Amino acid sequence: MNELKTPWSDKIDTSQYPRPQMQRQNWQSLDGEWDLKIVKGNLSTNIADIDFDLKIRVPFSPESILSGVKRVTTPDEVLIYKTNFKRIEEDKIALLHFGAVDYECKVYINGREVGRHIGGYTSFEIDVTDFLQEQNQLIVCAVDPSDTKPISRGKQKIKNGGIWYTPTSGIWQSVWLEYLPKKYIKSLKITPDFDNSRVSIRALTNDGASDFRIIADDGKEYSSVGGEVSIELESPIAWTPENPHLYYFKAIYHDDEVNSYFAMRKFSVGKREDGKPCFMLNNKPYFMTGLLDQGYWSDGLYTAPNDSALIYDIQLAKECGFNTLRKHIKVEPMRWYYHCDRLGMIVWQDFVNGGGKYKKSAILILPNIGIRIKDDNYGFYARSDEEGRRLYYKEMDEVVDQLYNCPSIALWTPFNEGWGQFDSLKTCKYLRSLDNTRLIDHASGWSDQGGEFRSIHKYFVAFKMPKKENRPVILTEFGGYSLSLDGHAFSNKTFGYAKYRDKDKLNGALKKLWLNEIIPAKEQGLCASIYTQLSDVQDETNGLVTYDRQAVKVDQKQMAELNGKLNE
Repeated sequence: MNELKTPWSDKIDTSQYPRPQMQRQNWQSLDGEWDLKIVKGNLSTNIADIDFDLKIRVPFSPESILSGVKRVTTPDEVLIYKTNFKRIEEDKIALLHFGAVDYECKVYINGREVGRHIGGYTSFEIDVTDFLQEQNQLIVCAVDPSDTKPISRGKQKIKNGGIWYTPTSGIWQSVWLEYLPKKYIKSLKITPDFDNSRVSIRALTNDGASDFRIIADDGKEYSSVGGEVSIELESPIAWTPENPHLYYFKAIYHDDEVNSYFAMRKFSVGKREDGKPCFMLNNKPYFMTGLLDQGYWSDGLYTAPNDSALIYDIQLAKECGFNTLRKHIKVEPMRWYYHCDRLGMIVWQDFVNGGGKYKKSAILILPNIGIRIKDDNYGFYARSDEEGRRLYYKEMDEVVDQLYNCPSIALWTPFNEGWGQFDSLKTCKYLRSLDNTRLIDHASGWSDQGGEFRSIHKYFVAFKMPKKENRPVILTEFGGYSLSLDGHAFSNKTFGYAKYRDKDKLNGALKKLWLNEIIPAKEQGLCASIYTQLSDVQDETNGLVTYDRQAVKVDQKQMAELNGKLNE
């Protein structure tokens, strides 16, 4: 495999505050060089007298180039991380934060266990106040079964190839400490009410009290009533991809101050002038033209080298006229969502698939010849493991809680192409109880169970609008045209749904695809389209840009003009 580096490989920067919607001044980054030991074992492995023989750059996984380790870990190994840090504040509550650790971990401060976490995609925090000294040792033990157990794993596979990628194990998002006053805000829940020009802000405090205040960016101050601040806005500025206006504010509880923001926007389904169903943004018809976005980097795998890299992908999509990114089978660091919020990029957020070994008949053959199997057949969809199904719901709770405040997120996707799909209509009902402000694509692809959208993936053959369909139709994957460029390819294998020899032929095919299929389908009632995909990922060479982000393959001006026709 080729060792490909992005333009930011030598500009690593994790100094930005990791949670822009819960930003405080008093924090301490623990990212950087840590000691590492990889041994056969599990989370019960004794951490005493470990001979640390490796160095790793956190928050990059050991499988990545930027970690410095460049080694795939196996399910029978445990990653043991160690770093030392000095406590910088006395007489304060100390919260230890992890952006994400894949998959299960135990955390020790000065030799004492302080917490555990299961799930590789969500953040967690541990109150370590009572365990800290002036000088401290932090040890994190992590194990990752990857695709060998029915856990949420996304596209990770120990033996990568085709549409499956090198796994990401252990710490892969930032680690940091916050020093807080005795009374502090644990979380915020921000709900814009576009129709009534109002926003609701609720705060959860560590002592259960509800007397917090909000200071808006115009200087106006609001006090909570019953644990909620309700702000009515005169002539609110609507958030759109074309004008992504954010309202900034400060939440105050006693001596704790948190900086955050919100946007006034509404995602819904309505009807066009011709009576056909369509997506609505702020009560106006809006065609969402987007890209499938895996969020992989040739040097950092799940972890981008810095903010500039995250911004590059979003801006490239915008320059090509796309207004939507479908975040595919991955939950990003919170800074990525912040950049989508402020730059103006609608996000469709997938939940991460799990389950056992997928059957080809379930995820490919039967659905594509028109045979639909109900997804309460757990064995057929590789979801027989009851604990795996329980963990899926636990992770859904955590993901919704973590991302609820992000203005850019328009739609949730619980399941993709039958990968560990189960009880999707019940799942949607449960998801709706967690968040009734967004849309839900119950089963992206072809294992349709009768959800609110007809969600279609179409490769190899031309897309045609289905007949006798009353639901909104969304083309949630299509295209996947492949072009491998010398010097930018991960391997000598190339995966795509149509292969082209040069940029001219690729761009000619894309123009034909838009003019002959996507634009006519929009006129016939198509509500949205998601092209596969933003960047190459390992063997998949069907991105607009190469895996190393060094070469753009598409004519950006042409793409912008074609996408512009979809929103005329």
